[in-house]
Amino acid sequence: MSAFADRRATRVVALALVACAAPPAPPAAPSPAAPFAAVVDAHAATPDGAPVAGVPTFHSLGAALAAAPTVPHDAPWRVLVRRGHYDEKLTVDRPNVTLVGESEYGVVVTHADVADTPGPDGHPLGTRGSWTMRIAAPDFRAESLTVENAFDYPANAAKPDSDPTKLHNTQAVALMTVTGSDRAAFVRVRFLGYQDTLFPNVGRHYFRDCYVAGHVDFIFGAGRAVFDHCTIVSRDRGDTVNNGYVTAPSTPATEPYGFLFVDSRLLKERPRMARNSVALGRPWHPGADPLANGSAVFIRCWMDDHIGARGWDRMSSVDSVTKIRHWYEPEGARFYEYGSTGPGAVKSPRRRVLSDSDAQYYTIANVLGDWRP
Repeated sequence: MSAFADRRATRVVALALVACAAPPAPPAAPSPAAPFAAVVDAHAATPDGAPVAGVPTFHSLGAALAAAPTVPHDAPWRVLVRRGHYDEKLTVDRPNVTLVGESEYGVVVTHADVADTPGPDGHPLGTRGSWTMRIAAPDFRAESLTVENAFDYPANAAKPDSDPTKLHNTQAVALMTVTGSDRAAFVRVRFLGYQDTLFPNVGRHYFRDCYVAGHVDFIFGAGRAVFDHCTIVSRDRGDTVNNGYVTAPSTPATEPYGFLFVDSRLLKERPRMARNSVALGRPWHPGADPLANGSAVFIRCWMDDHIGARGWDRMSSVDSVTKIRHWYEPEGARFYEYGSTGPGAVKSPRRRVLSDSDAQYYTIANVLGDWRP
């Protein structure tokens, strides 16, 4: 028995992830004739909730979501979102909501909060309050739209440290999931930000044909998430050595699955971006939590040359009680690859590769459990 298989059998170290041999086909695009419970149209000439062509029409997503049923229901409550920029800070707390945009580029849900933004109580929002969209209910689905945190990270970084307007805690989340969320699905959705773009932190997530852009820890959290045929773009910080980290999982050690990337592409924002300047991930232990054991696995992914021999990196966290800083090495986390290709698929002792036999144990279906999005 291999050392990896032995760890799997004893459960001393939680299990790595791999994909099934034949990933499911992408869901079909919705028919224009598909029924919708509501329409969002920023340019509607009617009052909020008034029917247009027999369908209640709202000027904002927030107004439409407030009209959704509050109790569980079998059929999805489908909302068609017309083209437009919607500057809103949204919480989805109603079950079985589906948002369908007219265009993934033409429908943009955007807001510009950041960790240092003062909240209603005058205190900074923090990372967990900086979201543009927050999912707090089961069976959410989004298709063909963009979710963006519009905080201008490059402009802020260009300010001198002596500038009193310069922010120093620049985490800015586009989308996050919180308690109550499970079975969240995203198809042809673009997630745009810089630091901490996407925070799949609670429950199960399925991303198909999605686009995620950022630079520091821009896919992070404790949830289970499958990225199937997605495009993951590292933004250029202009550093010749360190342009960030793709992932920062905080998977509980008791969970066998964390982040799984299947048949996806890891690209760099611009051709001149430095080679070997981005790590696939680093282990996040929130508050130095000893029970976190991050899991991120890349299966059959194409990688550009911004990914290099170091593969993964270390990360520190400050104990929330003792205030002591602890460092966590990538070798202690569940970081693996299998079948990587492209100029960034560099063989290195730091980049652990699953064997064929180990890879056979894990499928997308196992990661998602009894849920078939």
